[in-house]
Amino acid sequence: MADSGHKPVVILVMGMAGSGKTTLMQRLNAHLHAMQKRVYVLNMDPAVTSLPYGANIDIRDTVAYKEVMKQYGLGPNGAILTSLNLFATRFDQVLGILDKRAPELDYILVDTPGQIEVFSWSASGTIITEALAASFPTVVVYIVDTPRTTSPNTFMSNMLYACSTMYKTKLPL
Repeated sequence: MADSGHKPVVILVMGMAGSGKTTLMQRLNAHLHAMQKRVYVLNMDPAVTSLPYGANIDIRDTVAYKEVMKQYGLGPNGAILTSLNLFATRFDQVLGILDKRAPELDYILVDTPGQIEVFSWSASGTIITEALAASFPTVVVYIVDTPRTTSPNTFMSNMLYACSTMYKTKLPL
């Protein structure tokens, strides 16, 4: 039987759109399973069309992104934000599931939306991040698309965004 005081580590995967967050999630999940680690996966991107990994909890099972777009007359980013807001109102249920499973887990992987600003600077993103960090040891993995960092301006932009993410979340990066 697992130690009831055991807390899995939450790994929040964040980064700019197209930086490889979902690919990293798939590879990290596969690697941890190969190491016989016990992993639970959350997909927080309501607009992703397909996932190369199985998500234990998927925002798309609760909120229909395209329906949100139609119902509220929103564009893509507005629909992602509204979907996160709707999901955040039920995040206590997610925490309840995670708390029950915690003794059996080593890691909780969280894939965030492609539009980083929608998650990192929104009230719902803050609620979700702070709720996870209050319940479990939590780190942020900030993904940088290295081919896009060949220019000093782009490199510095990515580094500043990483620093602002660390400052905003107050979590190890």
